[in-house]
Amino acid sequence: MEDNFITKLNNRLQEMQIDLDEEKLKNLEVYYHMLIEKNKVMNLTAITEEDEVITKHFVDSLSLVSKTAVGEDFKNGKHIKCIDVGTGAGLPGLVLKIAYPNIEMVLFDSLNKRLKFLEEVIEELGLTGVTTKHGRAEDVAHDVKFRERFDFVFARAVANLSTLSEYCLPFAREKGYFVAYKSKEAAEEVKTAAKAIDILGGKVKAVNSFNIDSENERTIVTIEKIKKTPARFPRKAGTPSKEPIS
Repeated sequence: MEDNFITKLNNRLQEMQIDLDEEKLKNLEVYYHMLIEKNKVMNLTAITEEDEVITKHFVDSLSLVSKTAVGEDFKNGKHIKCIDVGTGAGLPGLVLKIAYPNIEMVLFDSLNKRLKFLEEVIEELGLTGVTTKHGRAEDVAHDVKFRERFDFVFARAVANLSTLSEYCLPFAREKGYFVAYKSKEAAEEVKTAAKAIDILGGKVKAVNSFNIDSENERTIVTIEKIKKTPARFPRKAGTPSKEPIS
């Protein structure tokens, strides 16, 4: 069963032109089993079937490495500072950290029990250069220790891009990037969020749409931080989702 999982995962990654060594593949397998076991007592993911986790969680999380220009920074072994906003079960942040140990990663979520699980995985795998942070983006993005400190900010969430940009762009340093994992129908969303992105100091660099497999499509929106985010953003808790910038 072990080899079966690793073989299937490696085959799917190879299809995406992503090469990981055996140790990283084994670590992803350990993470998978811990995720499924914890999911029995805590709602971490609705996706639990092995093939679906491989495709919809692991391959999807790593897709930016082969499908976007900024993926070169990961493949080239650069030391980059990243934060995964609303990491949930560790997607994409923990997957990226396992695959590219050189990166520095903060796994950020508003639910502490999710972070406790991620800390268990981090300890089990002996990972370094990865920490967890509990809080709301509307608050933590005003903390000088986190504001405009990161080369990459990730979000793999269902919120609209205008709202996500208000949560995430304040964390990105100038010339850093906010990378949003969106569904296949993202063009209109990018257009609607244009004003918010501009106000928050960003500029859309690329919109990459592709198939993860024959049934699943993904769009990754890469937004470059070209100027500082005005100090008033993000607004108080709840406001970005209730009243997106438009």
